[in-house]
Amino acid sequence: MESRQLGTGGPVVAAVGLGCLGLSGGYGAVAGHEAATAIRTALDLGITLLDTADFYGGGENERLVGRAIAGRRDEVVLATRGGVRAAAPGAPPTIVDGAPDSLRAACEASLERLGVDHVDLYYLARADPRVPVEDSVGALAELRAEGKVRHVGLSEVAAGTLRRAAATCTIAALESEYSLWERHVEAEILPTARELGIGLVAHTPLGKGFLTGAHRSPGDLGERDHRRNHPRFREGNFERNRELVEEAAAIAARTGMTPAQLALAWLLSAGPDVVPIPGSRRPEHLRENVRAAALRLDAADRARLAEVFAPERVAGERHPAHRRVAGVAEDGRPAG
Repeated sequence: MESRQLGTGGPVVAAVGLGCLGLSGGYGAVAGHEAATAIRTALDLGITLLDTADFYGGGENERLVGRAIAGRRDEVVLATRGGVRAAAPGAPPTIVDGAPDSLRAACEASLERLGVDHVDLYYLARADPRVPVEDSVGALAELRAEGKVRHVGLSEVAAGTLRRAAATCTIAALESEYSLWERHVEAEILPTARELGIGLVAHTPLGKGFLTGAHRSPGDLGERDHRRNHPRFREGNFERNRELVEEAAAIAARTGMTPAQLALAWLLSAGPDVVPIPGSRRPEHLRENVRAAALRLDAADRARLAEVFAPERVAGERHPAHRRVAGVAEDGRPAG
């Protein structure tokens, strides 16, 4: 698979990575052996970037990833993040905490759960509006100097915050949502990252599975599937968004791609500094995603897809209100 570099001097990774959130049951129950098999299959297929976080499954996701990569650490570019925590065990992660001491403790706890002596990429999960971002990334720079972190990244921050952080510490990557149906980074964030020599890791590149065309109605989602509460999956919005996916599916059929491959190929064509991390867990879907790295869209199809998924045509907000991290807006700026 094609390789891409995250940032100037950052890690080199396969063009398609693996987001591990769904392996902890966010889209329904997942057996432990199934999750481990997904990770090992991804490595077998040439995927190198594995993305987790200390708040996925209350830390269980990191333990799962650590067990799955045991004996294969040298094949993995391991990414995790800290700086968001829950108010109590089992509660959702809604408290932003970018204090240097908290980040150090979070990173060291992640290393223990993962069973490794360093992570290749450590993200500040959100910029804390109560702590200067310079202080937060300064703490991550100290961890890098100690060898516990190889590269520093940020997640879901605004362009101005990214610029301030980069003036303090070399930033290899910015992780933000980017896909056909969520293109907010195109206005300011992605151009700023490129100006600063920072790679973009695109999470949710398949629109939580919606862009695959697999879901015909909101009722397709299981009782424990968190997408039931997502604005874009609710009745009314679902049907309008489904129309966009059907338009894309026609382009996919004409070009010999699946809808998922079309969505990934569109994203990969955004530039060599963009690395999508779909969260697929079935081996057949992982193989499908990897094949997308070799597919190419012509300029006309890329432009047509941009028209089909123009931001004003997508129905529903990006996140449900209860999932927004306390005190921080969706683009990383202080809320309110």
